[in-house]
Amino acid sequence: MTRPVVGVFALQGDVREHLRVLGELGVDAVPVRRTSELDACAGLVIPGGESTTMAKLARTFDLLEPIRQRVKDGMPTFGTCAGMIMLADRVEGGARDQETVGGLDITVRRNAFGRQVDSFEDDVAFAGLDDPVHAVFIRAPWVDSAGSSVEVLARVARGPAAGRIVAVRQGSLMATSFHPEVGGDSRVHRLFVDLVTGPDQLDRRG
Repeated sequence: MTRPVVGVFALQGDVREHLRVLGELGVDAVPVRRTSELDACAGLVIPGGESTTMAKLARTFDLLEPIRQRVKDGMPTFGTCAGMIMLADRVEGGARDQETVGGLDITVRRNAFGRQVDSFEDDVAFAGLDDPVHAVFIRAPWVDSAGSSVEVLARVARGPAAGRIVAVRQGSLMATSFHPEVGGDSRVHRLFVDLVTGPDQLDRRG
């Protein structure tokens, strides 16, 4: 059986760890820097990094519109941290001319938890998983609001940000404001791989 190809947006951001986790889950994980590489993918991960830089580089390398179209066509896509911002339809606290891929009916607040020095870790309950996920938040966003078709997967449980939404799913799109690629827990990535390999994806272009 052919292994599905899952790409990781690789023009900027935390690429290597996503490639490693995806490879361990039995998919053909590849970096994506050009349209021909995107065309081969059945799914895409947009990693953490700097969302404004990501968008500008995607525009410069003629990847932004192709990614938008693949997302619109139903390609499973998973955004983490800055990747959540890239998939959001609306951004608070972003640059005036900030572009996103869009697709998720959410409003994301950029750098919501504060600066680099405010980075933290916490255990969060995650829908579909029996045990909490140890979540690493680094200059992370949170979701201010989500549309009626968006499923909330996780919220912060403690502290001043208790109740804030930090993971969502809408159809074939997933996003977390934390970094599931660190810490050795691959369960969140497994949920995404299940989206890629699910029955409704078998007839889609890969």
